[in-house]
Amino acid sequence: MRTLGIVLISFSLLACIRSDAGGGNAHASADAYRLETVTREIRQPWGMTWLPDGDMLVTSRPGVLYRLSPEGELTVIGGLPDIHVNGQGGLLDIILSPNFATDGWLYLSYASPARDALGSNTAIARARLVGNTLTEREVLYKAEPDSASGQHYGSRMAFDQDGLLYFSIGDRGDRDSNPQDLSRDGGKIYRLNANGSVPTDNPFVGQAGALPAIYSYGHRNPQGMARHPVSGAIWIHEHGPRGGDEINIVKAGANYGWPILSYGINYNGTSFAEAQAREGYESPRHYWTPSIAPSGMTFVTSGLYPEWQGHLLVGSLKFGYIEWVRLRGDQVAATARLFEDIGRVRDIRQGPDGYLYVATEGDGILRVVPRDSP
Repeated sequence: MRTLGIVLISFSLLACIRSDAGGGNAHASADAYRLETVTREIRQPWGMTWLPDGDMLVTSRPGVLYRLSPEGELTVIGGLPDIHVNGQGGLLDIILSPNFATDGWLYLSYASPARDALGSNTAIARARLVGNTLTEREVLYKAEPDSASGQHYGSRMAFDQDGLLYFSIGDRGDRDSNPQDLSRDGGKIYRLNANGSVPTDNPFVGQAGALPAIYSYGHRNPQGMARHPVSGAIWIHEHGPRGGDEINIVKAGANYGWPILSYGINYNGTSFAEAQAREGYESPRHYWTPSIAPSGMTFVTSGLYPEWQGHLLVGSLKFGYIEWVRLRGDQVAATARLFEDIGRVRDIRQGPDGYLYVATEGDGILRVVPRDSP
């Protein structure tokens, strides 16, 4: 009965999303909702996902993976790989295989330390969870070369509707070398089969000097990634420098322009980009100036939030709020702020129970609930 209910709800929600594709009457208001604390014990959460039994898995950047029961009990999961905790690096995102019920795989992104030198780079691994321990762990991708920079690991992940794995690796602070060079990791979106092999139809397969796992390039530091619930397209957002945070839809082989094109400037106030837009490069669907430092994003499909249904929510690290992004088809029609001053928002996800969960640095995990709920 519970499964049937979820199926029926999902069908009705998708119908609602389609009906609002032209803009609809959605509006940005948090007046009908409040935030309640799920746990304050995870001080630096980075990513969240849910097991079929309702337990939540939460990554903490300092290198701890937690299992959180619906009753609030926290358990530390063992069997993690070696993790380099430095700057923006550490244990980062986590997602489940779309076939988790049958294959049992979960996927982690993290800063993987160099073997014989200082530094690290982004790695993607998968493992199975047996009890409270990761087993059969295997690295699917490790970016090269390792870097002593503590910046721009990227590291968000998502599966598309065909079960292919997308993930981001930021430019690692080397904007002049990595994002526009297809022979180098960094500043890219990648696509792999679930087992880590490269799909034969990836856009740069067979191109001399190009890394075959690359799907798109010219990115700075994407820290939000989500699959659109109707079109199936992979959406991302990425940090700009001083201004110029972007929302983009990932396209095979496309160049998103970093650092040739940008709506931002250097942190010292000087300019660097040649232009903001140019033929042959993808322009963002939306950009923020000043920067909000976006992190985490989710499409709202739950009927618990009719005003936001069919639209996008993005967390802000810089200003400590949730950004409501109203969509009209695949274009951004408007934005507004929700729940201001809640702390640095690192991730936002919709759980299988239909509620929205917000991971904040310092205040732990919060849940968005109707204001009149007990």
